[in-house]
Amino acid sequence: MEELQILQKWLDESRRAVFFGGAGVSTESGIPDFRSVDGLYHQKYDFPPETIISHSFFMSRPEDFFRFYRDKMLYLDAKPNAAHKKLAELEAAGHLAAVLTQNIDGLHQDAGSRNVLELHGSVRRNYCQHCHKAFDAAYVKEADGVPRCDACGGVVKPDVVLYEEPLDGRTLETAVRYIEEADLLMVGGTSLAVYPAAGLINYYRGHRLVLINKTPTPYDSRADLILTGKIGGLMEQIRVTPV
Repeated sequence: MEELQILQKWLDESRRAVFFGGAGVSTESGIPDFRSVDGLYHQKYDFPPETIISHSFFMSRPEDFFRFYRDKMLYLDAKPNAAHKKLAELEAAGHLAAVLTQNIDGLHQDAGSRNVLELHGSVRRNYCQHCHKAFDAAYVKEADGVPRCDACGGVVKPDVVLYEEPLDGRTLETAVRYIEEADLLMVGGTSLAVYPAAGLINYYRGHRLVLINKTPTPYDSRADLILTGKIGGLMEQIRVTPV
């Protein structure tokens, strides 16, 4: 595959590559994405998923929020796939500077990646809205109904960015800096339809923009290289050699 050979060459030459990934990176670990034909957006509930995972819905109907959240967003048994593992190898070998992810599952860290910027937060961090005590994901998963703080009784909220909530400013600023300084930008497993995260691609100043996705994206015309297919299957073919 000629495209894969080009990506291999670019990665071999890279010292500041950045990977920007979305839900498609974790689908091969058994975590459904939101916008595929069989994703959460195409299933039927009492409310649309984008309504349920909004800040106003969380505040007004927490019982319904957590029923959906536990059932459709907490996949605590999921394991890293070939894409997660290869990215960790590339970082350890000195080719990859950072992973920027829209995912909230923590699988990049499980695979061994050290510099991960979680643009939309993580299900693994949860905190009491009243006293700010921290709790792990298992506490939320196993709670009966709305999880409440065992210290003060306040509602425990997952540290994930819901609709109507802003992204963390410091995380965004750091992500922009990595993209601006990147000598290679790989974008994988994302439709590039969720803003403001998708807009980060506009900060890339180089000429090695690689898009890896199963379907076309709005940025295809700007890409220097496009690989079509499952990202895990493609990434596992990459050879990693230390810098």
